Amino acid sequence: MCDVAVVGGGQSGLAVAYELARAGLDYQVFECGIEIGASWTTRWDSLRLFTPSRFAGLPGQPFPGARWSHPGKGEVAEYLRGYREVNSLNVRTGAEVKRLVGALGHFALTLESGEVVRASRVVVATGPFAVPVVPADLGRVAADVSQIHSSDYRRPSLVSGERVLVVGGGNSGCQIARELAGAGRKVMLAEGRRLPRLPQRVLGRDIFWWLATFGLMRVPVGSWLGRRMRAVEPVIGQSRVTLRQAGESLRNRVASIDGNCVSFAAGPPARVDAIIWATGFRADDRWVKLPQALDSSGALRVDGLRSAEPGLYVLGRSWQTNRGSALLGFVGRDAHALVRQLVRDAQRDK
Repeated sequence: MCDVAVVGGGQSGLAVAYELARAGLDYQVFECGIEIGASWTTRWDSLRLFTPSRFAGLPGQPFPGARWSHPGKGEVAEYLRGYREVNSLNVRTGAEVKRLVGALGHFALTLESGEVVRASRVVVATGPFAVPVVPADLGRVAADVSQIHSSDYRRPSLVSGERVLVVGGGNSGCQIARELAGAGRKVMLAEGRRLPRLPQRVLGRDIFWWLATFGLMRVPVGSWLGRRMRAVEPVIGQSRVTLRQAGESLRNRVASIDGNCVSFAAGPPARVDAIIWATGFRADDRWVKLPQALDSSGALRVDGLRSAEPGLYVLGRSWQTNRGSALLGFVGRDAHALVRQLVRDAQRDK
């Protein structure tokens, strides 16, 4: 039996582990990957954070390197591994939690190995990017048209065909489309909606300096400004002008697919050889077997940092409490607040 079980050993799990250790609580982190940072090492080769190193650190340990450089995926994975070691965090890797049952003071977590771990309280820190989302109602894609989700994209040489459609105009879709265009492919980027674009630098400073300085990374989710910002998540550093200059063709929302022919909400149809679905992710809460904690769709019901189930807490979801809740350099604020809340709850429940 431990005081707190933390499910997920990514940036959110490590941040809350640091805070739990500082609070003197007995905790255990369970990470399904074989090593810390594994989810970063499997992303595409050229991936770089759009947040600079200055804003990429977890509590108590700044991100190494030049403050205004933009780390690659390998640097992030190395930092997370080092963070665990430097802070002697109690993390079990290769320990996937398959089932959570019980109640406050008596939770039981069943691991893939069959081992059952008991905890008084549980923190779900699995993040918002567990399950890739691909639209299922757009029609039939021909067998000779290769399809991958952005989570499986690595580099242009592994994408077959000359005419590539990237579906999704967010940050991942724009970065992948630009890399493919730079490799000589004929790229179409289909945007479901026209997201606002922000330059990486404004008046000589990184955009995140401005966002942090004016408090925009701490905007509460329930505020008027928070609701407005959440509805129109911007693309950083990828203007439509630079995308067109790179050789991309910008298209509207995909309306339907028939074989290798794609129709759009506006404009002429096009034939494609490959499709990359940069259509996002969703959280996977199916392992939580606590009916009170879940909504009708099977997702965790979250109010701030608590779930609807007493003793069950949640950390690291997009816009959970504020703009930075799911971002590497900003999740520490929520982690600190969660542990303070957990301690208060524990004192009250004695």
